[in-house]
Amino acid sequence: MYVLIGILLLGILIAVHEFGHFIAARICGIEVMEFAIGMGPKLIGWTGKSGTKFSLRLIPLGGFCAFYGEDDVEGKSKDDPRAYSKQNVWKRLFTVAMGPMMNFVLAFIVSLGFYWTSGMMEVVPVIDAVDAGPAAVAGMLPGDRIIAVDGVDFTDAPVTDIQASLNKNGAPVEVTVQREGAADAITFLLTPEWNEEYQRHMIGITFAQETRALPFGTAVRASWEYCVDAGSAVFTALKGLFTDPEIRDQVSGPVGAVAVVSQAVKQDGFIAFISLLVMISVNLGIMNLLPIPGLDGSRIVFHLIEAVRGKPIKPEREALVHLIGMVFLFGLMIFFTFKDVLRLIG
Repeated sequence: MYVLIGILLLGILIAVHEFGHFIAARICGIEVMEFAIGMGPKLIGWTGKSGTKFSLRLIPLGGFCAFYGEDDVEGKSKDDPRAYSKQNVWKRLFTVAMGPMMNFVLAFIVSLGFYWTSGMMEVVPVIDAVDAGPAAVAGMLPGDRIIAVDGVDFTDAPVTDIQASLNKNGAPVEVTVQREGAADAITFLLTPEWNEEYQRHMIGITFAQETRALPFGTAVRASWEYCVDAGSAVFTALKGLFTDPEIRDQVSGPVGAVAVVSQAVKQDGFIAFISLLVMISVNLGIMNLLPIPGLDGSRIVFHLIEAVRGKPIKPEREALVHLIGMVFLFGLMIFFTFKDVLRLIG
């Protein structure tokens, strides 16, 4: 079941990406020959009213949106006004760019919906665990909510302020808590002890975490920041491919991605699914914008060159570049798939 969930996640990302190309083409009046999710043999297919063929294919590792006359090396459609190459360059540029753009839109909308409806995890001033130490000796219990420190009211204060007040380099501290079922607050006098592992004085408690839904405006900011952080992580990883052997060893293909997603969802459930969907969607959007032959970024570069010089590069040359890129990318996919399988069975 969890493997199917992993495949579902990748399928959603691919479908949204290709739908970006599809809807942009429709807006611009570019004829779409086929819209496919997956690669390889066709499982099911049908033809829409517009004449576009829709298909679901066996291997859930990609997809495509084929335009009429695209990559026409033989020139069969060079005089056909419907051909992709005959369309305005800015329309073609918009159509290509909308694929990765939709991945960014998906990541933002999904994270926004999650923050707004379910919220984000935050540390709260409720004791989750009491370790061996001053707090345990004094009689503090899990579930106690800290409301004051040394007589200062912290009822609505953030946990960081409470932690700062508790860390007094070993000086005695008076902690007041509200215990469930108790009519009155309880006050404890504690002397923090030095902790070698953390290299600071501690009273021996762990604060709890709770999920809190965010107001819409706050959710928008949190979603934007999360997507930006995910994008930064992608660039850090790309840099690490050339500088860090450990990162190179961790690179995975589609099989590895499905394995990671299925394992994470099995452990952490829906939150892991949402988190990975956002991160992988941002990753897919950025990777497709890189000027790698065979990907959207390479086609964008060719369209920009055409816009600047006023005429396109010869179709056979562009098609050859994309063909070489696709062969290289398929080779990489096969290599990483083989590597993923060996890692899984090893």
